[in-house]
Amino acid sequence: MKRALVIGGGPAGLMAAQELAAAGLSVTLCEAKPSLARKFLMAGKSGLNLTKVASRDELDAAFGEAAGGLSAMLDAFGPDAVQSWAEALGQRLFIGSTGRVFPEVMKASPLLRAWLARLTDAGVEIRTRWRWQGWDGTAMRFATPEGVRLLRADVTVLALGGASWARLGADGAWAGLLAERGVALAPFAPANAGIEMRWSVHMQRHFGAALKGVGWSAGPFASRGEAVISARGLEGGGIYAVSRGIREGHVLRVDLLPELGAAEIAARLARARGKASLSNHLRKVLKLDPAKLALLQEMAHPLPGAAEALAPLLKRVTIRHRRLRPMDEAISTAGGVTFPAVDSRLMLRDLPGVFVAGEMLDWEAPTGGYLLTGCLATGYWAGRGAADWLAESA
Repeated sequence: MKRALVIGGGPAGLMAAQELAAAGLSVTLCEAKPSLARKFLMAGKSGLNLTKVASRDELDAAFGEAAGGLSAMLDAFGPDAVQSWAEALGQRLFIGSTGRVFPEVMKASPLLRAWLARLTDAGVEIRTRWRWQGWDGTAMRFATPEGVRLLRADVTVLALGGASWARLGADGAWAGLLAERGVALAPFAPANAGIEMRWSVHMQRHFGAALKGVGWSAGPFASRGEAVISARGLEGGGIYAVSRGIREGHVLRVDLLPELGAAEIAARLARARGKASLSNHLRKVLKLDPAKLALLQEMAHPLPGAAEALAPLLKRVTIRHRRLRPMDEAISTAGGVTFPAVDSRLMLRDLPGVFVAGEMLDWEAPTGGYLLTGCLATGYWAGRGAADWLAESA
């Protein structure tokens, strides 16, 4: 029986192992950490967003310029396939109002347990605390609790993650090993990251408050998602979705009243306010909640009194931030193995028989189901591609 090796025990690696085993190969999966899919489990603590019901145009927009390279993979294992796969593992799903898909239990652990049971039943051998150290001749070299070990396989899938959340296993250390072999890599950069702010003391009472019903923009990137005011800055899906624009140097702005046009806002502000302060007037006529009002005053103090000047400001409040949060705090990363470095099956052109999947590839997408869908789709594609390549090479 031909042997397959999968290095990395996140969603992409597990999916590759599943497909390799289904093709009849003897599969060994090695993971550096003591347990599998740690980032997957962490993401599921706040509600596991498996995928998102999305049109082809929405998928292409989410994956940006990488959509072309991922197109066939998303066709083969897109949102519908993700749902069918999870349901086959015994997970009852529901679709939220925004199209996001969740297990009814909202947790990742039941799905992971069922998945690992399936892999074990399929004969996949799982070895934890096996850290990949590169090549030793034709073998793969691992540091293990028992010392250095070598493994040889007929085909290998690398699914080692990006370069964020090193404590959960994605430290990007593999990049140097591939660079030594001549593989083309794009530099890592934070994606889906919060922003660091230097708040005044007046913002402390609002730490933990959510900014809802707002519109964020940074250059060509826009979002209607929420953000949370924290001691460190702004975090949440609304900010994550535009973090690429921030990373590329665009000004971050927020529309505090995206449902209203500037003319309507000006008309409301022009109403007589009597002895009410400007803050109370804003609360009364525009229904600005305390978090929105605090952010406005923090970013645009002193506020103009004239409605004609204040109305457009409310539509384009400039957020004076320091920087994106560090890469190791980002949910995901851009950069990694470039698409020209792999063939249509995700095999490295310079290393026949070695395939890559998941966040190792140079793509990024917003949170909300797209990230996990991309990892599962590339893992599925690499596993299938590796099995097909091996069969054709026999």
